Amino acid sequence: MARGPLFQDSYSPQFSGHETFPLRYGWLKKAYDRVAETEGMPENRAACWDDEAIARFGVGKNMVASMRHWAKAAGIIEEPTVNSARTTGLGRFLFGSKGVDPFMEHPASLWLVHWQLAGQAEKTTWFWAFSHYPAVTFERESFMKKLDRLAKDRNWSRVAQATLKNDVACFIRTYVSRPPSGKVGHDDALESPLTELGLIKAIGKKDGFRFVRGAKSSLGDGVFAYALLDFWSRYSGAATLSFEAIAHAPGSPGRTFLFDENDVADRLVGLEDVTNGALRWSEAAGLKQVVRNAEIDADTALALLAGDYEERGEREAA
Repeated sequence: MARGPLFQDSYSPQFSGHETFPLRYGWLKKAYDRVAETEGMPENRAACWDDEAIARFGVGKNMVASMRHWAKAAGIIEEPTVNSARTTGLGRFLFGSKGVDPFMEHPASLWLVHWQLAGQAEKTTWFWAFSHYPAVTFERESFMKKLDRLAKDRNWSRVAQATLKNDVACFIRTYVSRPPSGKVGHDDALESPLTELGLIKAIGKKDGFRFVRGAKSSLGDGVFAYALLDFWSRYSGAATLSFEAIAHAPGSPGRTFLFDENDVADRLVGLEDVTNGALRWSEAAGLKQVVRNAEIDADTALALLAGDYEERGEREAA
């Protein structure tokens, strides 16, 4: 039986919002800055994305809408009411006045954005692709047909074929470094930063692609721990979390980072050191699970990320 958020009756699918533009370099920082500078204004959402913002960004209205979409999807900003917009803790951590990576030059930032897009169910295609797609390789057409079948099986209304086609194309361009035809136009040259993660590769046959499973050397332990805590908060309120859930549940770190079981196990062994004892890997009584010894609030979870950025700084200084 299918499980996970996509199969809950209350789930509302999302196949649009990006205006067909994949995430681009610099967009998240620009959107963050615009929200930050209007944050003190009452009902500031309109001021964030009005004609003045369009002129400041130097792009068209559709592209501004896409920037806003990606900033919200990446958890950099949020719109708690229909009239307001504000920055988030993650946004301030990355892009604020003391932000650790304002230019998104560190792989940890890219992994965090990937986690926000694919580890949470709001972006249907992204979540479904990493958590539910049943094969390692896929072709664009068959991928779209399976997604269409899901929409019909779930009775999701008003999902047009053209909308699905555009969403799948945007999904692929988010992760694949160049069109499989080898023809790179002006628009394609502006690649998504997430292509650097190498999670999906084009393969020989026309419109063929492959999910790249296995260890991810550029993924830091801090990001893994942050993702685990984020997943846990949605999955269960219990003080323990099973290896099975961490490795295989929809939206889990194992699924979203395309880890094999051994990769997940390697990360969990060092969890106690990474979290200063708040989380601990246990195999007592034959039960493979993570035990939560202390509550970790949002600020503490963000602090776990800082170690990944500090490690790189230390290596570069050396």
